[in-house]
Amino acid sequence: MQLVDRLVAGDRRALARVITLVENGAPEARTALTLLFPRSGHAATIGVTGGAGTGKSTLVNQLAKEFRRRGKTVGIIAVDPSSPFTQGAILGDRVRMQDLASDHGIFIRSMATRGSLGGLAETTGDVLTVLDAAGRDVVMVETVGAGQDEVEVCRTTQTTIVITIPGSGDDIQAMKAGILEIADVLVVNKADREGADTLASQLNALLSLAPRAGWQVPVLQTVATEGRGITELAQAIEDHQAHLRTTGKLERDARDRVRYQLLTLARQELMQRILHEHGANGSLERLVEAVLARDIDPHTAARRLIESA
Repeated sequence: MQLVDRLVAGDRRALARVITLVENGAPEARTALTLLFPRSGHAATIGVTGGAGTGKSTLVNQLAKEFRRRGKTVGIIAVDPSSPFTQGAILGDRVRMQDLASDHGIFIRSMATRGSLGGLAETTGDVLTVLDAAGRDVVMVETVGAGQDEVEVCRTTQTTIVITIPGSGDDIQAMKAGILEIADVLVVNKADREGADTLASQLNALLSLAPRAGWQVPVLQTVATEGRGITELAQAIEDHQAHLRTTGKLERDARDRVRYQLLTLARQELMQRILHEHGANGSLERLVEAVLARDIDPHTAARRLIESA
């Protein structure tokens, strides 16, 4: 496939084109992914999540610059909410990362969620594979930022950064479990605000109640708009990556990610098959009517859909 050959050779337009094919579910995308997958598995993958307004994009921007200073090439997947009309990304993180555009060692792609839950788009994992196969040393995935339920990113990346900020209720939110349980590195951003030290102390206290075996989750303070604390954050990420490699957890986690990805893809494939086959012949609607009439229960109807798919 000529497009894949151009991508592997470093053609940025080919890279952008392949990602577009993957996002749109084009027939050529599966061929491209089949060819590219053997070349993947080398990038350090980092998820960045946290509530809206925590400064994720600014932090990712600064981290990208720091990794470039360390001689690494960077890919950024910025997941945004979708337009209800065009299904495109509403916010467009590339607008907020324009100062990175001139560096060809950084490739930024905004993705729309297109209705997917959990903070990521349905094809985020495949786009990550493409960037990995394209030779990016580091691939960062920035989630939507919708709130406490954004845990999907930890099933997609190796290192997960959770960002909080002092004030605006984030110190209270920090006391909730949920999203904090996925953190490999905790960041208190906008640390020039009042209450940053208190929030950091609360997070450390919370972590002490449920210590992570073999890895002490660091709580770092940053002011991303000024670049403060970014060097320490990048080092914490590299330390975590080293921990994964030396303990064998990198391979174990990879196995879990592949298992989850296979089940997710199988579920999507089954759903598409059901909608295509049963939607076309009207059997889906007949089952809907049968359930409404209480002639059949939903579980039995669902099983019939699966068995005949």
